[in-house]
Amino acid sequence: MKHIVLASTSTLPGGEYLAYLQPVIQKLFEGIREIIFIPYARPGGISHDDYTARAASAFAGAGIAVKGLHTFASPVEALHQAEGFFTGGGNTFLLVKQLHEQQLMDVLKTAVEKGTPYLGASAGSNIAGINMQTTNDMPIVYPPSFVTMGLVPFNLNPHYLDPVPGLLHMGETRETRIREFHTQQEIPVIGLREGSWIEVNGNTMSLRGPLRARIFRAGEEPVEQEPGPLF
Repeated sequence: MKHIVLASTSTLPGGEYLAYLQPVIQKLFEGIREIIFIPYARPGGISHDDYTARAASAFAGAGIAVKGLHTFASPVEALHQAEGFFTGGGNTFLLVKQLHEQQLMDVLKTAVEKGTPYLGASAGSNIAGINMQTTNDMPIVYPPSFVTMGLVPFNLNPHYLDPVPGLLHMGETRETRIREFHTQQEIPVIGLREGSWIEVNGNTMSLRGPLRARIFRAGEEPVEQEPGPLF
């Protein structure tokens, strides 16, 4: 039975890293002593060690130890043995490239499908979808494949932004980009606003947090989803 939380962001404006998700962390990882952190997305180019230290500090309040996947001699074996996972945000292209090149994507997918709890934030949430092609990130590297874990039957667009009334230029809006995606693929996309997350327990999926999400389906007008059960 899957136990998954996919958050739009790790940090709300003015808040500490993972602070708003602390109750979610305690529930998701209840009874777990140590989790593996996957630091490959490296926001702002932060080192794997420094990124892991940031995650460890946030999890310390819940009494959970954190070990970076990059520190294991055998990352594959580490994923097999893990009690839980957290994949942080950053650049989705870099994260996906690392997971595919080390042949870890399918190993991680299998572990989560077997019930190992998984928390993703931003890029870490993107990789739970069918593919990473609705990310907001710059393609700073070229992954061997855009296919991700497919733990949920849709793609995510974390940090979803609505147009700002009166602002003369924002470039292409998120909605425009997702509509472009749907000229090529029919995968549903959930625009996940800041402070929201998706909770998966077995086959039950729910939107959590204070805000609605925007759901896009190919050939249809987008709809607003209230917090609660999805689909």
